[in-house]
Amino acid sequence: MFSVFSHEYYMKEALKEAEKAASLDEIPVGAVVVCNQQIIARAHNWTEHLIDVTAHAEILAISAASKYLGNKYLQQCRLYVTLEPCVMCTGALAWTQLGELIIGASDSKRGYRRLAPQALHPKTKVSTGILAEECATIITNFFRKKRL
Repeated sequence: MFSVFSHEYYMKEALKEAEKAASLDEIPVGAVVVCNQQIIARAHNWTEHLIDVTAHAEILAISAASKYLGNKYLQQCRLYVTLEPCVMCTGALAWTQLGELIIGASDSKRGYRRLAPQALHPKTKVSTGILAEECATIITNFFRKKRL
């Protein structure tokens, strides 16, 4: 069992969101925002259902967190996301001045670290590889089923 305050615990919560996305035939990416050890926002990809290419898990999560806090800045918050954010999401995270970004699986094709490694706010701390195998597996399995 994971400690309530561990990166693994919160990434497991993000994975639950990714599983919800997969069950809705959305690309299975999940995100949670944590502030003061409390999850204040949860989201998963919703691009197909909303017919909106910007409805990524990260964007929806930061919008919900900002609304919850009544503030557009998330300096005291951590975002756990199952897949490395794209450049669009990273730009939004930079504007929020996110305190910490915790990434599950890397995205070697569309991830910000390959395409725009300086895109995050300079004070945002980044941790990678948290439950990376589990996070990569849900994406891999989703696309494998699509190809059948």
